[in-house]
Amino acid sequence: MTRALDLDAFRDPALARELIERIAGIVGDRPIKLMEVCGTHTMSIGRYGFRSILPKSLQLLSGPGCPVCVTANRDIDHAIALARLDGACIATFGDMVRVPGSTSSLAAEKSAGADVRIVYSPLDAVDLAARNPELQVIFMGVGFETTAPLIAASIVAASERGLSNFSVLCLHKTTPAALRAIAGDPACAVDGFILPGHVSTITGTAPFRFLVDEFATPGVVTGFEPVDILEGIALLAEMVVDGTPRIANAYRRGARDGGNPVARQLCARVFEPADATWRGLGALPASGLRIRDDFAAFDAARRFPVDIEPTREPRGCRCGDVLRGVMAPSACPLFGRACTPEHPVGPCMVSSEGSCAAYFRYR
Repeated sequence: MTRALDLDAFRDPALARELIERIAGIVGDRPIKLMEVCGTHTMSIGRYGFRSILPKSLQLLSGPGCPVCVTANRDIDHAIALARLDGACIATFGDMVRVPGSTSSLAAEKSAGADVRIVYSPLDAVDLAARNPELQVIFMGVGFETTAPLIAASIVAASERGLSNFSVLCLHKTTPAALRAIAGDPACAVDGFILPGHVSTITGTAPFRFLVDEFATPGVVTGFEPVDILEGIALLAEMVVDGTPRIANAYRRGARDGGNPVARQLCARVFEPADATWRGLGALPASGLRIRDDFAAFDAARRFPVDIEPTREPRGCRCGDVLRGVMAPSACPLFGRACTPEHPVGPCMVSSEGSCAAYFRYR
C-alpha cells in the first residue's frame, strides 16, 4: 500500500503542473537540447505528451537507449545464420524476432522452419535446454547493464547444471560508451542527458561522471513517472542555464549512487570488455561484453562458427540518425508511410521501446 501511495505522489497532476511552470521559467526562449538514453523514458515522454506541453525551445531527443535498436545488422545476420544450423534453437526476447536483418529476420526463419522461441528470461532458455537435450539452445543476449547480470546468471546456472547444449550469442553493450560518442560529436550538440534509471540501479552514478569532467555536460538519473521525468528535466535545465554541470541522482528510491555491486561482480566473473558495433554509432572500443575464456563453452560465437552474409542496411532507413539524436523520427521519409509498426523497415519501429514506435504511437 505504501508503495502504491508513493507512486501516486509521482503521478500527482498538481505537482506536474508546478514543475512544467518551473521548467518554462528556467528555459524561457533559450534553445536547450536534452537527450534521454532509455527506452522506458522514450515511451514515457511520448505517453505523457511532454514534447507538446514544454517550451518549444526545449528539445527532448531520443538517443541510443533501446537495446534492440542499437543492435547492428551484422549481429542480426549472425543470429539468423545460427538459426539455420541443424539442431539449433534460437531463444530470445520477443522484439528481436521481428527486427529485419540484411535479407531476412528471425520471424521469417521461423516461418521457413527454423526453431525460434520467445522467452521472458535467459533462465527460461536454460530450462529449455535442460528439458530438450537433443537441441542446441542458443540465447540471443541483447541488452545493456540492466540485463547483463541475468545473462551472466544463466551462464553460471548452465555451468553448474552441467548443460552442454546451452550457449549465448553475447551482444550486450555498455551505456557510457554510447554517451561518450554522442557527447563528443558536434553534430549531436546535446546540452544534457536524462540518464537511465534502470541501468543506474546496476552501475550507480560513477560511470557517468566523465560527462562533466570531459565534456562539461550535466546528467540526471531519472525515474519513469511524470513527476520523475519533469524533475529531471528541471534539474538539467537549471544546470545548463547556470553553467553548473554535475551528475545528479533524482531516482534515489530506485537507484543508489553505488549501484548494485553484487550484480557487477557477477558480470565481471562471466564477462570482459570488448569492442562492439552499434547501429548509428559504429564501432566503439570496449563498449560491449564478451564471455570470458573460463566460460567459453557457453559462447555461441566460438562454439558455432558460421558464415555471415554480407551486411546491408535497409534502403532509406534513418534509424542511425534517429539514435544519434540528429533526426526526429517524423523527419524520416519512410516514417508512417513505408515504415509502420505493422510493417517495420528498421528496428526503431519494431521495438516497443524504439523512438520511431513511440513517435508513431503518440503522435
